[in-house]
Amino acid sequence: MGSSCAAALAWTNPSSEDYRNHAGEQLVEYATTELCGENGLPMLLKLWIRNCPELIASQKQTLADLAGRFTTRWNFAIGSVYVTKIGGQDLLPGLRLPKAEVITLAIAGRFIPLRTEASLGGSE
Repeated sequence: MGSSCAAALAWTNPSSEDYRNHAGEQLVEYATTELCGENGLPMLLKLWIRNCPELIASQKQTLADLAGRFTTRWNFAIGSVYVTKIGGQDLLPGLRLPKAEVITLAIAGRFIPLRTEASLGGSE
């Protein structure tokens, strides 16, 4: 019984590609909150960008690829632990990508956040 459970967990262990897609979705949510919120983009950019959430959502694949480049995976066959450290890069003068570190457990086809640390405020 124990080996069949382990085999089932190994079979349902999400792949790195699955994680990149998941991370892209999470980064869209995070960036939308950070950059499109009241204290996000500078006023001049808010006037220029009509639909901030839509603009960020259109970059989901780019954000997923970015997360993939800054993620370390520890694969334990029945599950994996992903550590993503991202942010701190300048997007525009005076606007920096917020820093975030996320530790996620991938098991049984699901992603379970274990720890999330983020700097608040995308502009300096």
